[in-house]
Amino acid sequence: MFPFIFPKITINSHKQVYIGQPLVILTTVDSTNKYAMEEVHAHMAKHGTAYFALEQREGRGQRGKTWKTTPGENIILTVVTEPQCLFPANPFLFNAAIALACYRFYKTWAGDETRVKWPNDLYWRDRKAGGVLIENVVHGNTWTFALVGIGININQVQFDPNIPNPVSLRQIRGEVLDPLVLAKELMILIEEYWQVWKNNPAELMAEYNEILFRKGEKAKFKAGNRIFEAFVSGVNESGELMVHTATEECFKVGQLIWL
Repeated sequence: MFPFIFPKITINSHKQVYIGQPLVILTTVDSTNKYAMEEVHAHMAKHGTAYFALEQREGRGQRGKTWKTTPGENIILTVVTEPQCLFPANPFLFNAAIALACYRFYKTWAGDETRVKWPNDLYWRDRKAGGVLIENVVHGNTWTFALVGIGININQVQFDPNIPNPVSLRQIRGEVLDPLVLAKELMILIEEYWQVWKNNPAELMAEYNEILFRKGEKAKFKAGNRIFEAFVSGVNESGELMVHTATEECFKVGQLIWL
């Protein structure tokens, strides 16, 4: 059981706007991304606003997948950002910035076996610890909002049997941690990488490729009806996964499934 918190609490701190200011705590919500999107369209959210939920009933992942968590045990978070720039041909550098922030956070608690699995899953060894779902709002050619949804397993130890390889910090460390305190730590790193993305994005891909899951190793994939094994070479700045069979091939997000 988690302690009672009013349905919506807003926490403000500094005058300067950082990621996580204000912080809105929700006892229960269908989806933090959906809630944040509704707040954006109602002009109730701005850059830095973060929504942390104790319970999420209809969490969403990539490609229409669901994200199921036990109430009160994990990080369930959506951060509102305002890029306020022309929407790029491929926004993967922003994705890489968020993935790196999550990696840095998780590595602090779980150690050097933490990796990012392309495009934006958080892994410890060969087990999934969390994931990111970014949803964009574009007006004309202007990228007005990017809603960053993050789910990370903290204290959960019993998972849906349909999830093949989950892991939580409690399983790794053997201790119960405070998801809200950890979410605040994570948002500090998101702010740091937001600044890198805004000011020096060229740094991001080299760092992203350094911590890429299975880089230099053989992995099994499915592309359409084709199932094959290939060595993972890295990710290019367009966000394509580069793999090597007899030749090098590149795949966009959604074209390739890890097996």
